[in-house]
Amino acid sequence: MSLAQLVGGFRADLNAPIVDQTGLDGRYDFQLEYIADPLQANAANVNSTAPDLFTALEEQLGLKLEPMKAKVDVIVIDRAEKPDPN
Repeated sequence: MSLAQLVGGFRADLNAPIVDQTGLDGRYDFQLEYIADPLQANAANVNSTAPDLFTALEEQLGLKLEPMKAKVDVIVIDRAEKPDPN
């Protein structure tokens, strides 16, 4: 998969915008093992040695998520109405 696809998948998991600044193009084969939500895993008594997403990205792929301010495109919906029946 491309890094754009990888980043797109994590946007939903983290509920935050993520901007790819690696400059890497192309498609990559990799395996990433992590626990999406360690708090839920602990509550469900899941015994796993898998790291959280941030640790897994850095240790397994050499990528690092860093908080920063960046310009991102957003869509703002001012209002929504039901359409008129035909």
